[in-house]
Amino acid sequence: MYHKLVTIVVAAFLLYTNESLAGTAVDSFPVPKPNPKQLFYLQRTTNSNTIICDLNTDAKGQLIKDNPVHVYWIRYDEGGEKKELSYIQETFAYGIKHELLPTGVYKLHFVSYKKQVFYLKRSPKDNQYKMYFVLNNKEFVLQKLFVKIEGGSFWVPNVIYMEIIGKDEYSGTPFSYKFKP
Repeated sequence: MYHKLVTIVVAAFLLYTNESLAGTAVDSFPVPKPNPKQLFYLQRTTNSNTIICDLNTDAKGQLIKDNPVHVYWIRYDEGGEKKELSYIQETFAYGIKHELLPTGVYKLHFVSYKKQVFYLKRSPKDNQYKMYFVLNNKEFVLQKLFVKIEGGSFWVPNVIYMEIIGKDEYSGTPFSYKFKP
């Protein structure tokens, strides 16, 4: 009975979250042009500049195992220029740490927020690498992260909420999960 109640509460929260997205800052930023290596992207309310997370491969298309994700900017506020992260950005904010699990799956998280983990693995549907997140024992393909920030500083931003946006890989049903980190 308790499990059913928790499921109903979570479903109601997620439905509310999905309905409350329309017309918010999440929808007002430019959407990066997809590329075959793009895993997901991250946007913040501070400006429209966007963090892109691509699969990191060598010239032969093989995954670079000691650095599986390439993180960089699309600087929309500077004419859409592609730019690498600075040392400080990579080390303290947007860099990604990874761990190769015995199953061949990579467990990853941003250096600035270790509590939210993602998994890089080949899709059972099409054998392509995709980034996944897990909620209530169900996997979703990660497409976008959105962080609402109000004030604070570079070192200690005041994060109001973080939103994970993805989809069910098989049904294609969109999914979002909003929470206070």
